[in-house]
Amino acid sequence: MDYSTRRQFLRAGGVALAALAGCSGTDSSPGQQTDGTPGQQTASPTSDPSLETLELGSQLVADGFTAPVDVVPSSGRYFVVDQPGRVYAVDAESGETTTAADLTDRVVDVGGYDERGLLGMAVHPSSDDGWAFLRYSAPRRDGTPDNYSHTFVLSEFSLSGGTIDPDSERTLLEIPEPQSNHNAGAVGFGPDGYLYVAVGDGGGANDQGRGHVADWYDAVDGGNGQDVTENLLGSILRLDVDRTGEDRPYGIPADNPLVGKSGLDEQFAWGFRNPWRFSFGPDGRFFVADVGQSRWEEVSIVESGGNYGWNVREGANCFRVDDCPTETPDGTTLTDPIVQYPHDGGAVSGISVIGGYLYAGEAIPTLRDRYVFADWQAGGDLFVATDTGGERWSVTTVPVVGDGFGSNVLSFGRTSSGELLVCTTNRQGIGGSSGAVHRLRTA
Repeated sequence: MDYSTRRQFLRAGGVALAALAGCSGTDSSPGQQTDGTPGQQTASPTSDPSLETLELGSQLVADGFTAPVDVVPSSGRYFVVDQPGRVYAVDAESGETTTAADLTDRVVDVGGYDERGLLGMAVHPSSDDGWAFLRYSAPRRDGTPDNYSHTFVLSEFSLSGGTIDPDSERTLLEIPEPQSNHNAGAVGFGPDGYLYVAVGDGGGANDQGRGHVADWYDAVDGGNGQDVTENLLGSILRLDVDRTGEDRPYGIPADNPLVGKSGLDEQFAWGFRNPWRFSFGPDGRFFVADVGQSRWEEVSIVESGGNYGWNVREGANCFRVDDCPTETPDGTTLTDPIVQYPHDGGAVSGISVIGGYLYAGEAIPTLRDRYVFADWQAGGDLFVATDTGGERWSVTTVPVVGDGFGSNVLSFGRTSSGELLVCTTNRQGIGGSSGAVHRLRTA
């Protein structure tokens, strides 16, 4: 199937949402740093009586992984992305696991604390046998400065019968990464058939340091999150992978917000620090979880052309200053999150948000139309956010009972029937074989 046929397929029928997410297992946490100023806004409300007695169970899908950072259902199997550089195919019925691709020869060496690696996968929605899109951290390539950490790579591969052909790689996008952290990693197709790509701010603390540009906001130095002209860091990108451009191996959707304006055409939304995982709801809403600096974690509903505040704001709070603007000089409002929770304790707290999904399955009716997510250090508990009609959704901690559910949540996935998959590990670094994928169910 060529590019034009793929695009015709997407326009003709309903588009399955392909891949969505994962998180890095680290000695600290995915992108957590230790600077900042106390926030001025309160956390999301935590009162939801209908969830107070809810307990969840889990069913093991597959285990023996190192750091499973993505799980992608596809035609009777699950693809599990393991951060050191392999993709595994797991038979959905038998649990038999085989190697679908080994990219360890092109991924940077990772181990212990590391936010780099093989970080995300999407399967083209036109066919389960066709094309896989993989996002990984490569050693410095041509065009990446010598003092930079590595090169962000997004590539297309041929996919057939549960096997990804490494020799078929077609590189779509390379981004010089100045530092080793804040890499994000999520890739996934939206209901419009375009590929969305999450890109972190380039690393270091506070969106500053090597590889960061000056922006319009002078109160805090930096940063890539508020820049739309110099690089693609700190943004969500939106690409048309079913055609090529004059100077790119992908096309630019004509309605991307910066087309014909000052800015880089690939960008869909910006003002992010480390948007590690994202997902689309059945109604098309785009949920992006952005790992915070040292005070607040956040989840936003993201729209085209939106500016989500970093590093002017951390969540809905001024960052490192007592007072800050709520809009850019051109009048664009800085959009606040629907969920924010603190690092410093309370009914809901943590240090690195792990984005999930709006539940659309049948197995756990209480979760219907609620956003299920986690924090990397929540000890195996999950969070459930409920739209109560206010500025921010309420958040409730829900335990997962029974043996075998890992202590650190790394990622979520969703089956074609809307049931949720969760990637966990019992390690705080990249190593060992405690990584596992579970399917949520009632306790």
